[in-house]
Amino acid sequence: MPKAPLGGNKRRMPDNPSADMLKRLRTDESTDANGSAALTLVEPGRKARAPVVRSEEEEEEYERSTESFAPGGDADYFREEDEEGRMFGSGLTEEQKTILGIFESAEAGKEDGVQDSADLNIAGIRRVLLRFERAIDKNHSQRSKYPDDPSKFIDSEADLDAAIKSLLPLSQEPVLAYPELAKSGTAAKLVELLSHENMDIVIDVIEVIQELTDEDVGNEGDDEDDIDDEEDSNPKETSLKLLIETFLENSVLELLVSNLSRLNESEEADRQGVFHTLGIFENVIAFRPALSRTLLTKTSLLNLLLERIKAKRHDENRGYASELLAIILQDNRENRLQFGKEGGVETLLQVLSHYRKKDPSDADEVEFMENLFDALCSTLAEPEIKKLFVESEGVELMVIMMKEKMLARSRSIKVLDYATSGVAGTASCEVFVDALGLKTLFSAFMGKVKKEKSALTTTSTGEDASHVLGIISSLFSNVPSDSTARVRLLAKFVESEYEKVDKLLEIREGAEARLAETIKEIELEKKDMLNEGDGVGPEDEDRWYLRKVDGGLFTLQTADYILAWICMEDDGVRSHVQTMMGRKGKTLKDIVAVLKEYHENITEDVPQDPRLEDAMVVDEGVVVPVAPSQRDILEGLMSFLESC
Repeated sequence: MPKAPLGGNKRRMPDNPSADMLKRLRTDESTDANGSAALTLVEPGRKARAPVVRSEEEEEEYERSTESFAPGGDADYFREEDEEGRMFGSGLTEEQKTILGIFESAEAGKEDGVQDSADLNIAGIRRVLLRFERAIDKNHSQRSKYPDDPSKFIDSEADLDAAIKSLLPLSQEPVLAYPELAKSGTAAKLVELLSHENMDIVIDVIEVIQELTDEDVGNEGDDEDDIDDEEDSNPKETSLKLLIETFLENSVLELLVSNLSRLNESEEADRQGVFHTLGIFENVIAFRPALSRTLLTKTSLLNLLLERIKAKRHDENRGYASELLAIILQDNRENRLQFGKEGGVETLLQVLSHYRKKDPSDADEVEFMENLFDALCSTLAEPEIKKLFVESEGVELMVIMMKEKMLARSRSIKVLDYATSGVAGTASCEVFVDALGLKTLFSAFMGKVKKEKSALTTTSTGEDASHVLGIISSLFSNVPSDSTARVRLLAKFVESEYEKVDKLLEIREGAEARLAETIKEIELEKKDMLNEGDGVGPEDEDRWYLRKVDGGLFTLQTADYILAWICMEDDGVRSHVQTMMGRKGKTLKDIVAVLKEYHENITEDVPQDPRLEDAMVVDEGVVVPVAPSQRDILEGLMSFLESC
């Protein structure tokens, strides 16, 4: 099942100029012979030039030649004069003055707020919260008195803006600050400001809430070892839980979603507001995955995300919307079903169809495309979505993508693997064969389709081979034995003097070698644990088994499953397999041994309706014909091979 990142890989907007960046604009004060100070801008990594000394005649000539412009684009050069007519410029352009003004304002603001993490004690935190509440009350009062005269409340609005931003440093000390935010009612007032008339204030609040709810709050200066030591009883996590629950009690999710319609993404500030809003949703879901269901039931977020990914112009917010959609659909059945009912499958297929003939333009758009494919794969775990996928001609679209040498080709193979799996994938298997997918599938199986080399490629050949084997395995499990499609499938292994059987045996041999190396590593690890006196528990055994699955066991089991099917259905194939395996000192018993381990570890939990003898009800309106379980199929295959 595709896994979307929940915490360690969060998206970030391009950073605003930091204090370090601003400090690079250093100034060098030098004093002339008359004792006046001349301010010279020094660029990083360059030495300041020595002052140019001119005679009086040269100076007069220089001044006459520069009457029409200000040196260096100094906006204040001609504004400041002393009594004797001498002019003093700052030596800075308007842009440089603005940057330094921001830096000076930030320095001055420290006098009213918290200067750094060292000042984040209870007293300092309470002062910040009190200043914030006073700013809210003053602004509310001024707006109530002069609702039609912005000049009367603009100063209080600026004070409120500064007070909101002063809350940002509180994320450095969540253990102290967050309980105060919750108990004092400040968190509730912060949520109330999401309804403020001034969207600049709303955007500031959104940014603060995202910063406060980040799961990494308070870890900026911690070592990884310190974080691991606190994992069992983390007071930061407890404080974060308290704050998020307070936000939720005050309907923060509903207000955030309703504000999305107020934001105009053609404006840079509003665009960042949308980005930070999506960041809050990701933070909340990472904190408690079950809240993804709350988001979809209490808000219109799902429709907004689907509309956002349909936008023709790609940007950061479109990419973030796709990532959030993949997270919401990752492991929640109710969310997936709602996604299907609201036309999500059709929307994803429409957007993905654009990559049938062209590749994404850059790495960000590649990530966007992969998020959509991952979301589609997640939903295909549900039988209802597989039905919608077939009805929306998703199988045909994926087959077309398989034929093209585009980046989407690998992802289309993965989607088909998910769509054809399980009993509910029978319809997809039949449509796949009818859509002439076998030719393209076996070309990929034989490695005849060369992948275009691209810096944007993110999938490996091994990953593609694994999904190709998965599709073939599903075809043998689901295509009816007496159908034309079944005959066409088996014929692929008979044609060209069993070349595809030889390829399958080659894959099996490679997987077996990789698995042997993995088992060797596990045995050494187990031996070291026993020598150190550490016991080996069930968790260790489970961990090692999963490691074997990734280390070649899955590929080996899938290859042997296919080999067992073709050996049982064609005498010529069985004879060829026995001959080729015999040359390596192997027999069909080796395939049986692999299938036995597969059988022991397989899990199947499909709800059945005991009232029906010839059908299995998966959910309302969806009835899947009864078919042999995977366990039953494995038992039949093993029984046949053992009798050979």
